[in-house]
Amino acid sequence: MEVQAILKNFRMSPQKVREVVRQVQGLPADQALAILKVVPRKSARAVAKTLASAIANAENNHGMRRENLVVHRAYAQTAGSIKRFIPKARGSAGPILKRSSHIKIILTEL
Repeated sequence: MEVQAILKNFRMSPQKVREVVRQVQGLPADQALAILKVVPRKSARAVAKTLASAIANAENNHGMRRENLVVHRAYAQTAGSIKRFIPKARGSAGPILKRSSHIKIILTEL
């Protein structure tokens, strides 16, 4: 059985989040949580919270044991972008995209 947790509209580009998410794929859930606690990136805190939520979902809603949980899939998808403009030379404007991401973590039992 698969259990998931999703964090939507996290204000960081998916490219930066994917670097952290790839580190925990395929690991046991407790080990992945321990790794995320020592990774010095802002996205690691958000991924850790999402992973903790997925673990809690598995324990409380489905009666799974924490020791048997494995990170089956974890990925960051593109969410909506906030569009801004910055002044450029000769009265023109240059676009700025403030990107967001959706973080999804899927756990399975051994």
